[in-house]
Amino acid sequence: MSNKITLIRKVKQGGFTLLEVMLAMAVFAISGVALLGVADNNYRHISHLEEQMFAQWVASNQLVAVSLDKTWPPRNNRKGKVEMAGRTWHWQQKVINTTNKELRAIVMEVRLNEDDELVTASLMTYLAQEKP
Repeated sequence: MSNKITLIRKVKQGGFTLLEVMLAMAVFAISGVALLGVADNNYRHISHLEEQMFAQWVASNQLVAVSLDKTWPPRNNRKGKVEMAGRTWHWQQKVINTTNKELRAIVMEVRLNEDDELVTASLMTYLAQEKP
C-alpha cells in the first residue's frame, strides 16, 4: 500500500474584509467632518474680516469728511448712515475735548445695525483749529 500524501493548498483570495472596509469608511467620514468644520470656520472668519474692513472704510471716510468741514469746534454726537458694499452702515461721531483748546479728538464708531451695543469698527483722529 502506498502512502499518498495529499497536499491541500489554501488559496488566499484577494480583497478586504468587511471590518477593514468599515474601518476605512469611518476614518474617511471623520476626516470629512473635520475638514467641513475647518472650512466653515474659515468662512466665518473671512466674513468677519470683510465686515471689519468695510466698517473701517466707512469710519475713515467719515473722518475725512469731518476734517474737510471748516466748522469749529466740530459738532458732537452726529449720527448718520451710509451705503457701502450692499449694506447700510450706521456711524456716530463723538468729539472729545483735549487739554489744548485748539485740538479736539474725534472718535468715529461704525455699527452694522443702529441698535447694536458692540461697535464693528472705531477710529480716532485729532483735529486742530485752523489759524486765520
